Amino acid sequence: MSFDLTGNVALVTGCRRGIGLAMAEALAAAGANIVGASLTLDAGDSEARRRVEAHGREFTAYRADLASDTGAADLATAVLADGIRVDILVNNAGTIARAPALAHSDEQWERVLRTNLTGQFVLARELGRPMVERGRGKIIFTASMLSFQGGINVVSYTAAKSGLAGLVRALANEWAPHGVNVNAIAPGYLATDNTQPLRDDPDRSKAILERIPAGRWGEPADVAGATVFLASAASDYVHGIVLPVDGGWLGR
Repeated sequence: MSFDLTGNVALVTGCRRGIGLAMAEALAAAGANIVGASLTLDAGDSEARRRVEAHGREFTAYRADLASDTGAADLATAVLADGIRVDILVNNAGTIARAPALAHSDEQWERVLRTNLTGQFVLARELGRPMVERGRGKIIFTASMLSFQGGINVVSYTAAKSGLAGLVRALANEWAPHGVNVNAIAPGYLATDNTQPLRDDPDRSKAILERIPAGRWGEPADVAGATVFLASAASDYVHGIVLPVDGGWLGR
């Protein structure tokens, strides 16, 4: 059983900050070279580059607008055209829109679904194809507690993250026979930009913390171990799971 990723290349979307940044650093620490993609990722200096290179690994940057109709396909085309062999795909990029369902606009719905679900399927399809042909690969999606629950005032986000849970199972059913592992991590309530409005609301923050058995908001680094596990040979017989990293939230 090995967690060593030396010789592998991992593409991590949404790697500029938060969970994606922590995932990229964890994979680099385990030995992988990193291809980073984000809407505003600097091709030169960036925090992601500094963290990856601090582990002695290579970092290649791409800018990608996964909310656009062709953003995911364009990213896959660029990566493959550059001759990059992606061994590990971390489909992490996401966005959120907070509004009651009756006030949730079509634009919000389309943008969140495109970024969090449709674009992720397209990227998995395009980069999963050579994995299937090689008979080896790892694909990891970032799901959510709202892959299991309904949430409040985040109807498009809940729909997308629930859809991801089904997508993981469907792809695993098709690609497991070809040596490609498709799984997801479902982070709990982590201290990221997405949860800033919740942490700023004293009542919501108190209610959330009271339900988390671990008694604290998670940190992006809390997903590091699960990421390396699902990217490594240690998970070769793990297919189609959504792994909660939630401080015990779902067990409450």
